[in-house]
Amino acid sequence: MKRSIRTAALTVGAAIAALLAPATAHADTVTPRIDLRVLIVSDGGPATDAIASELGTAGTPYTEIDLTDPARPVINAAFLADTAGSVPRAKYQAVVLPNDNPFAAGSAEMAALVSYEQTYAIPQVDAYTYARPQAGLQYPVYGGYSGSLDGVTAQVTTAGAAGPFGYLEGAVPFENNSPTVGESYGYLSTPAPGADFTSYVDAPIPGRTTRGSLVGEYRHDGRRELVVTFVYNQYQQQFRLLARGIVEWMTGGVHLGASRNYFGVHVDDVFAADDRWDSTLNCTPGDIDCAPGQGVSDPIRMTPADVDAAVTWQQEQGITLDMVYNGAGSVNQREDNGGVDLLADEFIEDKSSFRWVNHTYSHPYLGCVQNVTVVPWVCATNANGSTQWVSEATISDEIATNRVWGESVGLELDNEELVTGEHSGLQISPQQPVDNPNLAPALAANGIEWLASDSSRDPVQRAAGPATTVPRYPMNIFYNAGRAAEQVDEYNWIYTSRAQGGSGICEDNPATTTCLAAPLDTATGYAEYIVPLETRTALGHVLANDPKPHFIHQSNLAEDRIAYPVLDGVLDGYDALFAASTPVVNLPMKDLGIEMQRRADWAAALAAGQVTAYRVGDTVTVEAPNGVAVTATLPTGTTLGGSAFGGAYAGAVSGWTASAGQPLTFTLPSAPAAPAAIDDTAGAATSTAPATTVPPGASRQVPYLPET
Repeated sequence: MKRSIRTAALTVGAAIAALLAPATAHADTVTPRIDLRVLIVSDGGPATDAIASELGTAGTPYTEIDLTDPARPVINAAFLADTAGSVPRAKYQAVVLPNDNPFAAGSAEMAALVSYEQTYAIPQVDAYTYARPQAGLQYPVYGGYSGSLDGVTAQVTTAGAAGPFGYLEGAVPFENNSPTVGESYGYLSTPAPGADFTSYVDAPIPGRTTRGSLVGEYRHDGRRELVVTFVYNQYQQQFRLLARGIVEWMTGGVHLGASRNYFGVHVDDVFAADDRWDSTLNCTPGDIDCAPGQGVSDPIRMTPADVDAAVTWQQEQGITLDMVYNGAGSVNQREDNGGVDLLADEFIEDKSSFRWVNHTYSHPYLGCVQNVTVVPWVCATNANGSTQWVSEATISDEIATNRVWGESVGLELDNEELVTGEHSGLQISPQQPVDNPNLAPALAANGIEWLASDSSRDPVQRAAGPATTVPRYPMNIFYNAGRAAEQVDEYNWIYTSRAQGGSGICEDNPATTTCLAAPLDTATGYAEYIVPLETRTALGHVLANDPKPHFIHQSNLAEDRIAYPVLDGVLDGYDALFAASTPVVNLPMKDLGIEMQRRADWAAALAAGQVTAYRVGDTVTVEAPNGVAVTATLPTGTTLGGSAFGGAYAGAVSGWTASAGQPLTFTLPSAPAAPAAIDDTAGAATSTAPATTVPPGASRQVPYLPET
């Protein structure tokens, strides 16, 4: 059973009501206007930076005051509030401080903040504070703990599950990635005598039978504080798990911006074969990292059994893979085998089980003409020294021919999507610092609007002629490895020093690559080192509200099927952390591109000061520039123009709303949702109302963030 540590009575229902109740300026005055913007007061520490990052990624407006800046504005009554017409206006819906009081004793600025919070019922987040009575907690020396939290598994309490952290399954594991590096530090303590304190996340106090709070609510003097007693940065898993709840607590579940957990997996080179790593030559015969004629190519290609395994895996995990295909791979296979291609036959039979994306017909390099007589390759040049480019006709033919082939075998395509081989045509440093100038007209001729790019070299979405890029994360599962031992051997070559038999690449690039302490065992290194590392990296992307998809290659689903341990690690790990109301979002490439594009437009409008948003009682008003879609997260039951707003996710509703430059008026539910019922045996909150759930084996694809 989860614990709720407290010393004064505060029912869960009352806590939820307090979160959603509109503020009042005074008992005898009009309901104030509360602007939907957060004030962050920073001391330059990682905790306030992490919260700022969370808000920025979601598209939630905030103003940051740097206490170390001598030119910063003074925080006083005029800075915090004024009037809009005759209505009192609170300029910030929440205040984030680096600790419970970062100012000197007797500070007029802290006094102004206290008065502001009391007057307008504005909540305060103490981003990382010492456990002390001023924050509602005992000093750690009185039966608590101060020290490392590496590897600790915290737990969402009963109150936390019924309140702001109900989207979590319960456990909140703290990272412990290195036995030699301290990663987490904090304080575990119990409420101070007489304090009205409710713990939302706690952990066992070492050496004792009691539990201490790590995140909790302290109510005093007409104010509410969320007290966080551990330090974190924006990348750590423990923060990523709790970030949503921190934002929902301080905004009362009413804010601009939205956050969802995305995981898409593209499988490149389907129907084709990938060249294999040679552990003797330390290169890939048939590819450009081996000199021409060096070694013998031993290609890796999926089999019908691998297709069946992929279908079964999708059904078990409730996720759809995007098969990024090259039709020439099948055509060549049939030409060489008397018209037989059992792999293509199996894929085509199961074609409706997957999503399909055009990867060009024969996977050529579509940038500059490559000179592969040298390693690494260079761009071929004309007699006058200018770059030789692959022609527009070649690019266009590759796109169109693959489309026609896919349609001929019944693949369901979105003809606006394209992944070029190796993301070619787009710039790649140092050899090709600009896009192939023939790429844009070829894309236009074929109606391509969404073009995949490699996030490791082109991380920001951008225009490529008429198309917009969709950056994809490369998973560090090599395209030229079908067996775990091959993956480890190549990994050792890249990530060990010359003295250890490696390439020395890690030595030559210390800013971007870390050398292994010793080569991995080819028999165990994949499962024991590479899989956990790649799982942690990919899961970190999922937890960061990052819609970029990941990509692997068909070779990774063949032979040892080395992709699945990582993919299972991500999805199984996710399921252990999140409640069913918060599923992984698995969308097609085009929809992910639209999401990124909308975010960029929204961020630009916020940066330009073109968005106005505020709450008065149960009404939220938002105005944005014409053509910029508005994003918001609001309580379940919110309406817009008399119709239900948004899509359900993590216990709230969120979505995009088209804007014509006129105010949008959202009506919040007149009463907060009923408190969740607590299932003590399961240790999690379950709602009495219908919920969106994802049972085992069901699809993880939730409706796309709707535009209403």
